[in-house]
Amino acid sequence: MADEKQRWLPLESNPEVMNKFVKELGMPGSWSYTDVFGLDPELLAMVPQPCVALLLLFPINDKYEQYRKGEEERIKEAGQNVTSKLYYMKQTIGNACGTIALLHSIANNQESIKPEKALKTFLENTASLDPVERAAYLEKDESIKVAHESSALEGQTETPSRDDEINLHFVALVQKEGELYELDGRKPFPINHGKTTADSFLEDAAKVCKEFMARDPEELHFTVVALAQTG
Repeated sequence: MADEKQRWLPLESNPEVMNKFVKELGMPGSWSYTDVFGLDPELLAMVPQPCVALLLLFPINDKYEQYRKGEEERIKEAGQNVTSKLYYMKQTIGNACGTIALLHSIANNQESIKPEKALKTFLENTASLDPVERAAYLEKDESIKVAHESSALEGQTETPSRDDEINLHFVALVQKEGELYELDGRKPFPINHGKTTADSFLEDAAKVCKEFMARDPEELHFTVVALAQTG
């Protein structure tokens, strides 16, 4: 699903696995990834606050690829606003979409989360790079690669081979400068989904997730995980 020079083992959409991974790399214990059990208001109310990012795992199929190409053409023609303060990186490593979604969710909330250790080093060293250079830096970052591979083997489901064809993909939804962005390293640019606030972010991001699901109503393989302050 990328310009594959390297292929990693796929990361499971399991908050326990994700938390072990990012905490090993330097995410403070007061922040964690947590399951979102549904997108209706009463289930969203169960998500801890503040919630600063949603990660969506969804199937890549012909229906989605057709939509993605149309979306890209529309944005290239009409243009969109993307703040320079948004941290975005491309995906050049096969099966690394989970790690890139985690990095996108943390990188765009550094003021609140205050990452440490290897995470802090990676984000500081890539802050002034462009999205392609950030991807190249990740290819050489042994600390993140080792933590990813270790976490990928931890999941509850049988770990696929790094060469298996994986048709599930992670994206991150974040709020920056009052706008809601979808960050997907396979796309040529971030997608601006319009205005949001810290207070309305969870509800607004859930609407974007619902749009993904509505485009493929017969598909059941959707998972949503929130990044929230839990301690």
